[in-house]
Amino acid sequence: MTIDKNKVVALTYELEVEGAIRDKATADRPLDFIFGQGYLLPEFEANVAGKTVGDKFDFTLSPENGYGVYDPGAVISLPRKIFEIDGQVKEGLLTVGNVIPMMTQDGRVVPGKVLEVGDEKIKMDFNHELAGKSLHFTGEVVSVREATEKELSEGLHGELARSCSGDCSSCGGGCR
Repeated sequence: MTIDKNKVVALTYELEVEGAIRDKATADRPLDFIFGQGYLLPEFEANVAGKTVGDKFDFTLSPENGYGVYDPGAVISLPRKIFEIDGQVKEGLLTVGNVIPMMTQDGRVVPGKVLEVGDEKIKMDFNHELAGKSLHFTGEVVSVREATEKELSEGLHGELARSCSGDCSSCGGGCR
């Protein structure tokens, strides 16, 4: 069976970024997803489309086809007051390097990384952590099967139900 729309795919992979392994899925813990449902980067799916069990892959995604180019405009300073609850900032929250989920004016949750902490302003970076980086993937297709009707309506792991309830943990915080 070949990988195409509405197939459940399991694969192993290693993601290399700037010469270091950044992420991987192993044979005992493969990445599984429903192909064509928008769970993965479109260009990742395009590179595994048509493959069958046992096929290997090796490709690189440019920043434009990965998590985008780095946008200096996504680095902004915010007033310290917005981090206060009852006039206090939670201990350890405003630490350089911390990633804090923030809400946009239209209600979307986006992660922001603390770059600088000042008395009045907090400088944060809202670029994806892999923005501006090339992504090199190598791996192998482990299995391919038809998705069930339940999987198509609820997601492979119930992602759609969780997504609709506002829990972004199923998609790594990047709500669709």
